[in-house]
Order: sequence, then C-alpha cells, then structure tokens
Amino acid sequence: MEIEKERQVLVVFPHPDDEAFGVSGTLAVHIKRGTPVTYACLTLGEMGRNLGNPPFATRESLPDIRKAELKEAAKAIGIKDLRMMGLRDKTVEFEDDQKMVKLVADLIEELKPSLIISFYPGFSVHPDHEATARAVVRAVRQLPDEERPKLHLVAFANNTETDLGPADIIHDVSDVFEHKMNAMRAHISQTAWMLKEMEKLLAVNDEETVQRVKFERFWLYDWAKDNVSDIED
Repeated sequence: MEIEKERQVLVVFPHPDDEAFGVSGTLAVHIKRGTPVTYACLTLGEMGRNLGNPPFATRESLPDIRKAELKEAAKAIGIKDLRMMGLRDKTVEFEDDQKMVKLVADLIEELKPSLIISFYPGFSVHPDHEATARAVVRAVRQLPDEERPKLHLVAFANNTETDLGPADIIHDVSDVFEHKMNAMRAHISQTAWMLKEMEKLLAVNDEETVQRVKFERFWLYDWAKDNVSDIED
C-alpha cells in the first residue's frame, strides 16, 4: 500500500527501540518525502533486560547507553525532532491518567499532526505499551471528530487478527530497508542477539522473516467499538 503524504507525523512510544522494529521504515519514507516527524519517547528504557554476558552495563549506566542508542536510531531514520519525555521505564502504567492524556494532548496542540503512530490499546502486550496506547486514544477522543488526526496503530498480541482482523494498512518498506536495519542496529545493547538471527534468516530469504521485517502493519482505531474507558474524575 502506498504511504500517503502527511502534513505532520507524531510518534508516541514508551521505550527506545519500540520505533525501530515496527515503524522505522514507514517513518523513513515520510521523512524522505519531506514530512516533519516528531518522536516522543516516554522513557529511556532503563529497565531493559539485557545488561550483557559478561555485563557491559549496570542499572546506573544503562540509561545513558540507551539514550545514546535512541539518538543514533533517530539519526538512522532521519528524525530530527526527538523528544525524550522523562518518564521512568516500567512505571508508565502507574502514571496518573490525567497527566498522561495531557502529555499527549499538549503534543497534539503544539504540532497539529495529521497522523499519530502508536500502539493499539488492548493489543500491545506490555503494560507501558498499553498505558501509552490508552493515553493516545483518550487525547484524540477529546478533539472534535473533524479535528482528529488519523491513528495508525501497532498491534502484536496473539489475538490481534482474531479480534481486530488483518491489518488495515501494510507498507512495503524494502526501499528504505537499510534505514530500518540501521535503526535496529543502533539499539544494539538490547537487539544484538535478535539481529544476529534475523540477519541469518534474511540472508536466505526466509519468507516469514521477510514478511515481518520488510512489511510494516498498522490497524486503524475503530471509534465505533471504542472500548478505552473514560478517566474518572
């Protein structure tokens, strides 16, 4: 499917590397077309599971490592407006709901995006992913229908296609594949083991791996079935 020209793209994810695997090719295409892309990364992924064996980092040093990797990934994609929002990894789910919605709403008010890319609530597995997804939907829901940006959402729970159906949008990002691989490589502290196996499979054109890496899938939010509850006062 052809990637539509947008006025402004806003990307909201909780962790460094969330952007690399699922959407970096799509973002690289938008940037090549001259579309401004803002990436709001909520945390520095300081609770990332991989500290190395033997260890290359401690819990104290990992945030700086992941911050540098995030900047390098943004550079690989072409993102010039990278916002590090300062929340703590694995605590996004515990942040005040009103605060989370305001964070997203303020970005929308500033940037007036025509498209927001984030996770799909209920289908993004990790508690921080889910909290981010809910905040995005709630912030957009506050807007009049005619002012709402499009939502292109990433979903990967086991029941995604059963409950949501197949992806609404599939982008072939083969033309910017090296941009995507470089974004994934930038997050090497967390991706080294995964990339080694992935590159082996890509080298032999393993169909499942090619489909997973070279085609990026998004679901449109179904406002008719909106099941993200309102925030209680």
